[in-house]
Amino acid sequence: MYLEIVTPESVLFSGDVTSVAVPGVNGEFQMLDNHAPIVSLLAKGTIKIYGDMNIEEEVAEKFVKDNGVTLLSINSGTIEMKDNKVIVLAD
Repeated sequence: MYLEIVTPESVLFSGDVTSVAVPGVNGEFQMLDNHAPIVSLLAKGTIKIYGDMNIEEEVAEKFVKDNGVTLLSINSGTIEMKDNKVIVLAD
């Protein structure tokens, strides 16, 4: 699946990943390839990204790698999954 993470300042990441878990307002949920379309609000928490990622040096300090999982802390946001593309608008 294709993941794009956007903040008001910049695009933090765009590329292919295996799966992504996000902190939804009603609890954490995970999306895999070909997940059903969804739009949801995100709460303060951590986005967990699974798969090989090439992170640009300019934004690398925002991400943490932990046992093959890449983590990104957010305060809030919105997520949309459609046609095997995930777009995260994060704050």
